[in-house]
Amino acid sequence: MLIVSVMAAQDATLYWLSKRIRNDVFVLYCFTDLGRPTEELRAMVAQRSAGIADLRVRLRELPWDLDYPQWRPCEFIAEQFLEHRLAEPTWLRVLDALGGLLGSGVDATVRPWRVHVFRGIVDAPGPGSGAAVVAVLQLSHALADGQRASQIGRALFSTESTDSATTPPPARAGVASNGVLIGSVTGLLGMPIRLVSTVARGYRAFRARQRLMSLTESGRVPPAGPGFVPSCVNRQVEKRISRREVRMLVFEAEQLRVPDRTVTVVLLTAVSSALSRYTAGRGEPVERLGAQVPMALPEPPTTRGTGPRNNYRSLSIDLFVAEPDLRRRAGKIAAELAARRSRARHPLLSMEDRVTAAIPAVILRRDVERYPIDSVPDSIAGHTVVSSVDRGRADLAFGGGSVRFSSGFPALGAVMHLTHGVHGLGDTIVVSLHADQAVVPDLDEYAQHLRDAIADTIEALTSAGM
Repeated sequence: MLIVSVMAAQDATLYWLSKRIRNDVFVLYCFTDLGRPTEELRAMVAQRSAGIADLRVRLRELPWDLDYPQWRPCEFIAEQFLEHRLAEPTWLRVLDALGGLLGSGVDATVRPWRVHVFRGIVDAPGPGSGAAVVAVLQLSHALADGQRASQIGRALFSTESTDSATTPPPARAGVASNGVLIGSVTGLLGMPIRLVSTVARGYRAFRARQRLMSLTESGRVPPAGPGFVPSCVNRQVEKRISRREVRMLVFEAEQLRVPDRTVTVVLLTAVSSALSRYTAGRGEPVERLGAQVPMALPEPPTTRGTGPRNNYRSLSIDLFVAEPDLRRRAGKIAAELAARRSRARHPLLSMEDRVTAAIPAVILRRDVERYPIDSVPDSIAGHTVVSSVDRGRADLAFGGGSVRFSSGFPALGAVMHLTHGVHGLGDTIVVSLHADQAVVPDLDEYAQHLRDAIADTIEALTSAGM
């Protein structure tokens, strides 16, 4: 008997949002290319994915949004493995092709993921020698956030047998052949209950906000993150993102590790300098800069294994560009990051999530479709995104070739036209840049600013007197 499950409200929000703006998650791995036939690589992906529960589902929407879309079982199809033949097998050509891929989106109702492969790359950066194969796992954001996407990627390319570490949440189940009918009836009958629950939870959330405000005023909970005036990298464009560009800076992990500071703090400090220099060079210097930093949340014990696939909060971090001393600036950023994390983990904030979880699907979809995504507000949570994920040991392989490094590319939007990914795998850390060419037309210039800023930051944090 095949089982279907109903997706969580947070995941449905990202699915419906993807119909308005691309938000797929991309997980890149660079391996040594041993020259195995492409069909053998496709067969490996098919065989591995068959043992990964997250890669054996697709979405099915219900008529009139009577309830949230269903996750239904499915099998791998050949179209989920795409080999891209480049005019020249060079890293520059790979970067150009990635710019196009990041503007695409999977149809989660057909299959919510696929793998892109670039073979025989002769000059890939980072460790290793010889030709490289670049594999890019593309997933619907409804299927996974950055942390879960990394877990899926590890399961797909692991040298060990697959397990049930990633499983579809068994929210409400029914027989697959009758899933739409059962889901529609269940959703229709449950709508009054959801409405009552939304009102009740909304009241409790209101009381929780009052309590949180009181705790904040007394100093027992850190305040909310500050807002920032948009800069030249946040300006509104007439058309949707027309051309995306990516760059990757590959480092030995030890190069970015300094005493008493995390890699995330090191990179935030470097971004503060690089973005300051870049905006000043554009003739639009800023007095304050901020970054949004996604933070994975622990799954509550009450929802263990049945919670949403997207379980994170975005933290608003002041980058303290007015502080000229990089050591002091890094200290302030570290303290700011700790304060924002402390507030984000406070249980009172989870009351807002419980309201969203109870809203009837038809109402939430209407809200998503009406949400303004084509304008830049007067105050924003950050000028850029810095997303940091540790992807663990470098014990992955593809076609027999060992992994060299991994990367990812946080999505762009109406406000965010420049984002940063920081991804560690084994002894390498890759800092990726993803930009809208219409707003950031000189990404190589910014990349050089960032490279210089990383060097300056490392030197300042490792100098005497730290």
